[in-house]
Amino acid sequence: MILAAIIVRVHRALEQLGTECSMEEVLTLCPELTWNQVFIAIDYLSRAGQVRVTLDGDRTYRVQAQHAVPVAASPAGPAP
Repeated sequence: MILAAIIVRVHRALEQLGTECSMEEVLTLCPELTWNQVFIAIDYLSRAGQVRVTLDGDRTYRVQAQHAVPVAASPAGPAP
């Protein structure tokens, strides 16, 4: 798989899950991917703001897809 396809695969799996999960659980959502492929995709998606990565009290990394927030148009129009 090429990198873009891997990133899309991981993001879709997280969106379909709809809740946070551990990095290990992401591997079960995408069994055709290696740990390294999942890690690279999560890193990219996190930097792009498409997933949120947190560290819980048990020192387990948790991942969740971010919901897209629509950008509302300003009633004043564009800035000069």
